[in-house]
Amino acid sequence: MQKKLTITIDERVYDGLYRVIGAGKISQFIEQMVRPHVLEADLSSAYERMAADIDREKAAIEWSESLLVDATHEAR
Repeated sequence: MQKKLTITIDERVYDGLYRVIGAGKISQFIEQMVRPHVLEADLSSAYERMAADIDREKAAIEWSESLLVDATHEAR
C-alpha cells in the first residue's frame, strides 16, 4: 500500500530534481534513496530469506567459486 506524503524543500532542490530525475519520477527516486535508511529490519529479513533459499545459495557458491578459478588462471 502506498501513502501520500507532502514535503517542503528548497525551490532549487525541487528544480534540480525535476530537471535531473524528471516529472513523475521524483517520488520513486526519493523512496529509493530513503528506503535503506528506514527499513533496516526488512533488509535483514530479506537476507535471511535469501540465505534460506537452498538453490539460490548453491548457485551463488558455484558462481563465486568459478570466480576464484578464473582469478587463479589470470594470475598465471
